[in-house]
Amino acid sequence: MNEWIYKVVLPKNQAAISIKNQLIAWYIPRRLRGSLRMRKAIRLNGINQPVSTILQPNDQLELLFIESDFKVPISNYVIDNAVKVDVLYENNDLLVINKPAGYKTHPNFTGETGTVMNFVAAYLAHKQQVPYMVHRLDLPTSGALIVAKNPIVVPILNQMIAAKIIERTYLAWVNGVVRAPSGVLSQPIGHDPADQRKRKVNGVDAQPAITYWYQVQQTYQKTLLRLQLATGRTHQLRVHLQNWGHPIIGDPLYEKTLSYQRMLLHSVTVKLYIPFSNNLQFVSAPLPHDFPINISVKLE
Repeated sequence: MNEWIYKVVLPKNQAAISIKNQLIAWYIPRRLRGSLRMRKAIRLNGINQPVSTILQPNDQLELLFIESDFKVPISNYVIDNAVKVDVLYENNDLLVINKPAGYKTHPNFTGETGTVMNFVAAYLAHKQQVPYMVHRLDLPTSGALIVAKNPIVVPILNQMIAAKIIERTYLAWVNGVVRAPSGVLSQPIGHDPADQRKRKVNGVDAQPAITYWYQVQQTYQKTLLRLQLATGRTHQLRVHLQNWGHPIIGDPLYEKTLSYQRMLLHSVTVKLYIPFSNNLQFVSAPLPHDFPINISVKLE
C-alpha cells in the first residue's frame, strides 16, 4: 500500500493553536482529519501527538496519508508530448497552466491521449512527478487551470473551491448589448432532456447556480463581460448567458450562429491560496491570439 508523508515546518510567527485547529485552517477536509487522528498519523517534531497539542513557532509537523484517504490515490495519465504546457505558476504541490482552447481537460477512458492532463504528465515526467486533476475547463475554453502534483492537496484545493476561497474569473464576449454595468444570474441548472451533451436552466435534477457578471466594454452589438463563479455547475457560464439572451460568441452548443471560429471564453485569473500555508497567489493567464480584446475589432 502506498503512503505519503507530508512535512511542514511551521513559520516563525506560528500562532499558538492546536494541531486540530491548524488542520482546519489549512482546509483539510474533516474526513482526512479523522483518518489522521484515528490512525495516530500525526507527528510533531518526530513524536506522535494528539490533535489537542498546541503548536509552536518552527515546529515540524508530519502527516502520514494512505491510499484509502483519497478518491484517486494513483495517477495513471498516459504521457503525451504533442503540446507543450504553458506553466503560469508552479511549486512543489501544484501548478497552474494556461490551457489552450480545443483540448479536453482529461481523458474519458483508460489509455486515451491528446488531453491537457496527458500533456501535463509529459511536462512532469522528467521531474519524476505526476498530475492529479483538481477542476476542469470545457474543451472550447482556454485559460488558467489548476493541476495538483500529489493526491494530498487535491481534497484541500477542492475544499477551497467549494468554500469559495479559490476564486476563478473569466472573460467572455457575448452577443448583444448588455445595458447594466453589473448583475447576477442565479437560475438553477440541470440536465437538458433533449440533448445529453447539454445543460439547461431549470432542467432535470437542477441544482443552484450563481454567476456574477460585470460589463467591461462593448463593440458592434457585442459585449465583453468579466464573470465570476459562485458555484461550479457543468457549463454554468455558457448556460446562464444563453438563457439570459446573451450567448457566448462561438459556443458550439449554445450559440446557434457560431459567429466566430472559437468560443470566446477565457479563464483569465485564479485567486489561489497555497495549501499548508494559506499564502495568497494571484495567477493570470494571458489572452490567446484568437481572443480579441481591442474595442476596434469587429467580431463576425
